[in-house]
Amino acid sequence: MRTSIKYVPSQPETLPTELPTERSSESAKDESPTVEPQSGAAQPEAHQTGVDHSLKGYHYTLPPDLIAQQPAVPRDSARLLVVDSPVNHRHSHFRDLGEFLQPGDLLVFNNTQVIPARLYGQKPTGAKVEVFLLEPRGACQWLALVRPGKRIRPGSHLYFGDPVEPQLMATVDAIDAPTGGRWLTFALMPGAISANPDLTLNEVMTALGQIPLPPYITEPQATPEQYQTIYASQPGAVAAPTAGLHFTAGVFQRLAERGIETAQVTLHVGIGTFRPVESADITDHVMHAERAELPQTTVEQIQQTKARGGRVIAVGTTTVRTLEGVATQTGQLTAFTGAVNLFIYPGYQWKVVDGLITNFHLPGSSLLMLVSGLIGRERLMALYQAAIEARYRFYSFGDAMLILPAATSAQGTPSTD
Repeated sequence: MRTSIKYVPSQPETLPTELPTERSSESAKDESPTVEPQSGAAQPEAHQTGVDHSLKGYHYTLPPDLIAQQPAVPRDSARLLVVDSPVNHRHSHFRDLGEFLQPGDLLVFNNTQVIPARLYGQKPTGAKVEVFLLEPRGACQWLALVRPGKRIRPGSHLYFGDPVEPQLMATVDAIDAPTGGRWLTFALMPGAISANPDLTLNEVMTALGQIPLPPYITEPQATPEQYQTIYASQPGAVAAPTAGLHFTAGVFQRLAERGIETAQVTLHVGIGTFRPVESADITDHVMHAERAELPQTTVEQIQQTKARGGRVIAVGTTTVRTLEGVATQTGQLTAFTGAVNLFIYPGYQWKVVDGLITNFHLPGSSLLMLVSGLIGRERLMALYQAAIEARYRFYSFGDAMLILPAATSAQGTPSTD
């Protein structure tokens, strides 16, 4: 049974005095935000409060047992918090998503596929190292985080595979200052080539690598397939676009029967997605660029949807960053292949996206700020508190939220009736 709950804005209060030292379930005071409502996405900066641009304003308390350790089975059995007006929300399940959408709506998905980006190897001394691939440059070079990394200097060599006869070697080319990572050039070892002359570098790296799960998943039992969307087709991400994990063939069938259309973009999730915001004033934060592609067919679908009065619903924040990033960087919605690094927070002027399907995000994350840009920071934090009280599951394997266009800041300010 679906229930509807009314949102009543609160009165202003002072900022909390502390921030958590970890971007995790650890937090300060267990209380819901009580900051005067602000108008968020479609309003100019002059309407934003100082809290909206303060890192302290994006802090909440999450009980550790609400961090989902396993995916929902089946996928569409996940719960769905539906935000359908400026004052109301209701509780449902993801399998019923189509009930809240309209014929002619367009859902836009990110079709990226998570790669086996975590490699375990060793130094020439035998000391263990962990390499986390971030993005490629050419056929053999990768930007990667290396742990421990302090003594991994340019010219160093790392080895992977059998400790005695490794199959793979990486040479450190340079240190990347913005990420603290290393540029690595990979090569097959002579022994691996002589054992199988047809073996490719990509095949060896795929065989030796592991699908990386986020660090807050401490009791993983999920299969690699459960950390992929069922429509993933473009390898390149180092983390899943998790809002899409809830979709099943049955959900797609019901959406099609209801006349809801779909389109795809590609954004290869990298460090820009999960890198924490550390600036006290969030407007000082700079997003790391991520590789994206917006096909012409998707541009045309969006234009046709808008022309007939339909709504564009982004599936996940990565889809948002692709669509809005291209529109912002180029000045129009156009076919695009390249890098995007748009940082969205309250005050952003939305250009393409009308609504959003998203999971529940970490405190202090750029993803939390993006969603606040659509619905308003205070409203979002109140919804998070409601989700906690209703015991929703949070983060990558957690439940979902549907923000409909009628609920966004562009549609009006919550009333106090």
